[in-house]
This record gives sequence, C-alpha cells and structure tokens, in this order.
Amino acid sequence: METVADYKEIVDEIKANGGENFTRCYQCGLCDAVCPWNRLIDFSMRRVVRQATFGMTDIESEDIWRCTTCGLCPQQCPRDVGQIDSGISLRRLATEYGIFPNAVKPLRSVSASLSGAGNPLGEDRQARGDWGKELSVKPFEEGMALLYFSGCYLSYDPRLKKVARATATILNSAGIDYGILGSRESCCGESIRKTGNEELFKRLARENIKAFVDSGVKKILVSSPHCYHTFKNEYPEFMVHFDVVHVAQFLAQLIDDGRLVFSGEYARTVTYHDPCYLGRHNGVYDEPRRVLAQIPGLTLVELPESRQTSLCCGGGGGRIWMETVKGERFSDLRVAQAVETGAEVLATACPYCIANFEDSRLALKDENAPEIKDITEIVAEAI
Repeated sequence: METVADYKEIVDEIKANGGENFTRCYQCGLCDAVCPWNRLIDFSMRRVVRQATFGMTDIESEDIWRCTTCGLCPQQCPRDVGQIDSGISLRRLATEYGIFPNAVKPLRSVSASLSGAGNPLGEDRQARGDWGKELSVKPFEEGMALLYFSGCYLSYDPRLKKVARATATILNSAGIDYGILGSRESCCGESIRKTGNEELFKRLARENIKAFVDSGVKKILVSSPHCYHTFKNEYPEFMVHFDVVHVAQFLAQLIDDGRLVFSGEYARTVTYHDPCYLGRHNGVYDEPRRVLAQIPGLTLVELPESRQTSLCCGGGGGRIWMETVKGERFSDLRVAQAVETGAEVLATACPYCIANFEDSRLALKDENAPEIKDITEIVAEAI
C-alpha cells in the first residue's frame, strides 16, 4: 500500500506540473519510430510516457533529459500526447528537488549565470553589446524602426559573434534604422524553460519585456529561432505582443523590396539545414531558401531529411548546455549527411546548430566536410 501511495503522489505531481496529457497515450510507438535518439542509443519516449502515466518515473535517470524538443514526435502523435510539454513536466519535478544526473549538472552553473548576468555563459552583462562596436552599432532609442536582439551566443561566443556582425553589416548596407539593447538585454529564457526551470524563465521574460516597453520597442529582429519562438509564442502569456521577425524572413523581405542588392558572387554549392524551432515549430521553410536562391553563383542542394523531417542538431530542450558523449551527437549524423550531398557549405539559421555542427565538423576529420555558415554570413559576402 505504501508503494501505491507513492506512485499516486508522483502521478499527481506530474499532472500538477503540466503532464496531464501523458494519460492519452495508447502506446502506438510512433514517437519512437521518428525519434533521432533511436539512431544512436536504446531510448524510448514511449517508455518515458508509460512510466509517467503510472507514476513510475525515475527522476534521477538521464532519460527524462534526453528529449531535444525537436518536434518530430508531436507531429506524428495521433493522440496529442504533447510529448514536449509533458516531458518538461518531469523536468520541473526534477528541478524542484534539485536532482540532476551527471550529464545534466552543468544546468546548475547555467542557471546561476542566467540569474546573475542574464546569459548562460558566465559573461559580463556590460560587455553584451561589445560585438557591435567595430560596426558603430547604435544603442536602441525610442522611435527606431527595429530592435536587433542578437541573443546570448551571438553576443559572446567568438564564432557566433561573426553572425551578429554579418547581420549588422547587412542592416547597415540596407539602410535600416536599428539599434541594440546591449546590457539591457537578457537571455530570452526559452531553453531554460525547456529544462523545467519555470521561475527563472518568468524572471528573464519579465526583465526583457520591461526593457522592451521602457525603450519603446515595437518590432524585434532576432537571429536565433529560440528567441523567435519564445517572443512570438510564449511572451504573449504575459499579455504583451511584439512584432517579431527572424533574420531569414527579414532578408527575404529586403530582397523583395529591392533594399538588398548583391554586387558579388558566391560560387559555391550550399545545402541548407532547417533548424527545429524555425521550421517544425514555426513553419519557416521557404524564406531561407528564397534568400540563398537569389545569391549569384550559389548552387543550392537539399539534404536527405529537410523541411518537416529535418534532423535535429541536438541542441534544443536545453541540451546545448548538457554533456553529450561522442557517438551520441545528432550533429555528427547531420554533418555526415551534408558530406554526402557534395556541398561545400552547410548553411543554417540558428546559433545552436552552428555551434554543434562546428564541433562535429572538427571531430569528423574529413577533408570533404563542408564549411558551416549562417545564411547572414553568406549574404554579407555577396553584397
């Protein structure tokens, strides 16, 4: 009887944390059929769901932290189990009790850095806008047409600062009236929310919303699909609505309006990877391809899994901060697929994807491995 009571208590806690939809599952296994983990290890989302339904979840297991929230299984599920939201409910439970397996322990320092400095990298908040000094990027002022929200990785990571600078170069070339918040900008909070830390997400969201409102922001340009997703789909929970546009969409519009003109060629074969949070979660597939197709000299080829079936890089759901051992990296599979296309460049539009692909490219040690580029870097070279 004691065991049954324990199970009932866990079931109630899972439901209280948002896992009610677990009970809809009838174990068809379609989630396991599409989950990228099953190409690398023995993992079963169906098993995770079944255990949670009966209160048998082992919150000390790494299994509840495996999901990258890529969105492949929800689009296949016939019962709307909501694997992402339901899975996050288990993480909330683990986070509440401070239980993290070894691979997940980096979340402790990430959370501390987000709380103290507004970014997950432990960097100085006052240096957040330094990437734009060489390009004379201005602080945002009320009345400006556009706020460019560069995000954490583009503000601090040496590789990804190049993406922020390429974006600024394009905006300058097109004569866009824009600015950045710099030290007034905090992490969007999307990824930490997916790890189950709801309170920290709310704190970061409120900080950003206050900064946006106080500064008179109306339209926000972002480079990260994770920022795009949370500003567009999650910040409205706080009763605010901003006009949010991803840089891929903005570039396509600039080309259509004749404000972005290419003066040079990019004579290379390029293949484009659809980021999960730009593609599956938000339906942005055509604009990045339209941009690349307009660049003189560029030859665009498709990856074997693209658009709705795009293979996740492995960085979503907070896994960008977790330890993923060699042999368990989705990005290794994706870069190998890019090699098979014969492309010289693997292009994408997400900082997590770029970070993971750069690591996999180095690990692959293949002379045919393509360069990794954000679409803005390609565009900046051709204008």
